[in-house]
Amino acid sequence: MRIGFVPGVTLTKWRRIWEERFRKVRLEVTEVLEADQRRALGSGQVDMCFVRLPVDTAGLHTIALYEEQPVVWMAKEFLLAALDEVTAEDMAEFRIVEDYCPESIDLAVYSAAALRVPLSVARTQSRKDMVHRPVVDAEPTTIALAWRVDNDNEWIDEFIGVVRGRTANSSRTAKEREKSGKPAKPQARKPSSGSRPAGQKGRRPRRR
Repeated sequence: MRIGFVPGVTLTKWRRIWEERFRKVRLEVTEVLEADQRRALGSGQVDMCFVRLPVDTAGLHTIALYEEQPVVWMAKEFLLAALDEVTAEDMAEFRIVEDYCPESIDLAVYSAAALRVPLSVARTQSRKDMVHRPVVDAEPTTIALAWRVDNDNEWIDEFIGVVRGRTANSSRTAKEREKSGKPAKPQARKPSSGSRPAGQKGRRPRRR
């Protein structure tokens, strides 16, 4: 299974669950820039991708997963860093870059611009010389799981199950455990009669 993800998405938990349940099915994970997310799916580079909406959904299945808070990410010396929160009006006088890439980070580091990115990007790519502030009047962005309608990879449904929190008691999971030689967990016995069983939207910060 080949899984793509845009910057800011953390797959640690889902990868761990997959490796526990499907030891014989390797999960190949690769980061793709947001500008390349649709191409990665269309070209078959990945079977599924954690995309940031909006995206052209023609020929795709998508499942919306969660929303992200927009922030302005900038050098500590940038003037907007003096605020606790930022609005569109605050940003109007400054150069704001919305296409996240290594080159745009260079612009921000040297205070040539500020980046408008999801909070997840600023956190996962955290730098000591940069800070972020919430954009309080901006609509949140959404992360979705997407895959091509014509992709018949039999493991797609299983990965959806992992992401959605499905338990390990599916038929295919049990079958894979049998192949790997891992025994199923024994069912807990009921105690016999007479026996005793063994013992978020927070408040907006004020401007400085």
